[in-house]
Amino acid sequence: MITKFIKRILRRDPMERHTYANHTGAPKRVPKKSHRIDPHLLSKNAVKVTHTLQQAGYEAFIVGGAVRDLALGIGPKDFDVATNATPEQVQKLFRKARLIGRRFQIVHVTFFGKGAPEIIEVSTFRALLDNAGDHVAESGRILRDNVWGTQHEDAARRDFSINAMYYDPATETVLDYHGGMADMQKKTLRMIGDPAKRYREDPIRMLRAIRFAAKTGFTLDAATREPIAKLGNLIHDVPSARLFDEILKLLMSGYSWAAIQGLRDAGLHHGLLPLLDHILDTKTESKGANDFVRLALANTDQRIQSGKSVSAGFLFATLLWPDLLKNWQQNIAKGMSNIPALHDAMDDTIATQSSGMTIQRRFESDMREIWSMQPRFEKRVGRYPYRLLESPRFRAGYDFMLLRCATGEQNPALGEWWTKFIAADPAGQEALMTAAKTDNQGGLGNPQAAAKRRRRRKPKIATPTEGAAS
Repeated sequence: MITKFIKRILRRDPMERHTYANHTGAPKRVPKKSHRIDPHLLSKNAVKVTHTLQQAGYEAFIVGGAVRDLALGIGPKDFDVATNATPEQVQKLFRKARLIGRRFQIVHVTFFGKGAPEIIEVSTFRALLDNAGDHVAESGRILRDNVWGTQHEDAARRDFSINAMYYDPATETVLDYHGGMADMQKKTLRMIGDPAKRYREDPIRMLRAIRFAAKTGFTLDAATREPIAKLGNLIHDVPSARLFDEILKLLMSGYSWAAIQGLRDAGLHHGLLPLLDHILDTKTESKGANDFVRLALANTDQRIQSGKSVSAGFLFATLLWPDLLKNWQQNIAKGMSNIPALHDAMDDTIATQSSGMTIQRRFESDMREIWSMQPRFEKRVGRYPYRLLESPRFRAGYDFMLLRCATGEQNPALGEWWTKFIAADPAGQEALMTAAKTDNQGGLGNPQAAAKRRRRRKPKIATPTEGAAS
């Protein structure tokens, strides 16, 4: 085994041997008094998984982002476990366990309790792919990754030093192979190995670098940042579903505005979401769109940081709304009536988006429903308000409409009316609808459209002489 490993190291070129030279030794063992991880922040189910695997004779550690967050004093949202047991061996030890993935096979162990089910993701230590053969594409991207290895190989395969630490709950010890603890103290995000090679292996790492930097406030070290500008186009070779998952994580990180700015600074925003190409544009004609999206992202970040849920469909509906609104207005200018113009704009906006990153259909359905509700909020008489209240997605549509009011796209009086209507008793609701009949209902929609209507004058009545002259 040792001889085989040495031969494998010697087969690499000198640059690659240098890159992995410090990965073959023993890790730095960080005791509790140094890492100061609070056991109360640990998931009981994650500890149960490591304990069960260890009792069965396997190595098992909490790994990756969970260890990073624990060391920062943050309660992790998700817990991953790494082990030397194969996926099949892991699956046999747990009743609620299933194998998932082809390119990167892992096991999801599910625990049910009073709240939502918790999934602990268990992966087997991966080997270094030096003689990769059909495992790696010509671009360097890893296609299949189910070659098992040792813990130190697995650590070398991980992306950033702060994500390559292993925590053993039984001994309360952190195994640090790549100086992750030191980088955390320096607030530095550093790629393990040659960054350009690692980005080619998995272009998603470029997006992860931006997301981690935004979330932690750490700075990308020069060697980690430099190749991104040259290799950014590789992101478009990533399967659409995986790219969507990573963008969703970025937007749901609780630091989405900082992350989007990071994408812009790194030149990675082009072609992912159409709006990202001009989201930070300060030109006057883009100000309304920017204000709308900034407010939506700020609200999203605030909810996530407060532990509240956020709908992905709602989030993407806000990001694409400025493009949809532009298409909608253009359709009306061509002579289309209001509702057909809106639905045609939806189709165009989603089709344009699909040329970059395809949004999953379940979220697309939510987006369409939220968008379709917007004209209905202006109908405030008869049975219309009650029917709208009965819509399953009413709350999302209402919150969306309030965003439009907050940025001046809609008259704030419309949002105030609906807020009162929701809280009122039946008699109060009738009174509000009666008052709405006397309002200029068009004026409670788009304030710019209302202003145009107010400026119209009655046509001058022609005199007989004028009529004859014509």
